[in-house]
Amino acid sequence: MINKTKVAIIAGSDTDLPVIAETIKLLENFGVKYCVSVASAHRTPAMVEKYVAQAEKNGAQVFIAAAGMAAALPGVVASKTLLPVIGIPIESKTLGGLDALFSIVQMPPGIPVATVAIGKAGAKNAALLAVQMLSLKDVALNKKMAVYRKKNGDTIIEKDKRLQRLGIHKYMEINK
Repeated sequence: MINKTKVAIIAGSDTDLPVIAETIKLLENFGVKYCVSVASAHRTPAMVEKYVAQAEKNGAQVFIAAAGMAAALPGVVASKTLLPVIGIPIESKTLGGLDALFSIVQMPPGIPVATVAIGKAGAKNAALLAVQMLSLKDVALNKKMAVYRKKNGDTIIEKDKRLQRLGIHKYMEINK
């Protein structure tokens, strides 16, 4: 575990790591320190509890927990800390991730978990949400977020300019 961690990431299974890779890429782009662990709410609950306590000692300010199917992990993490927890629902073969989404989003009153989209899109948004939370107290990080948002918007503006210049049919043909 990295000292002075800002974001503690926990995956319910190693099969969730390719999704978490999207979170990590963005955190690294923002220069945010993180740590990652694999632990199961059901199979290794003591390990989850120990990880949460250790991450807090090392300075974590936000937790990101990714889990599929019953997806108890984000809620269990939230029950062990007063820090914000962001849950990423992982896609499953049987229900496409809806099972995990409903499990995470339906937390009982008093133990909130912020929930993002299913899969890789959600993993990206989890990183961005964590950065936004951290930027409340970090002016430099807030500026990086503003630059990121501007670049994101500029991309859409450029795509529209290209669409207007080429017309819809040519644009669609080129972007197949």
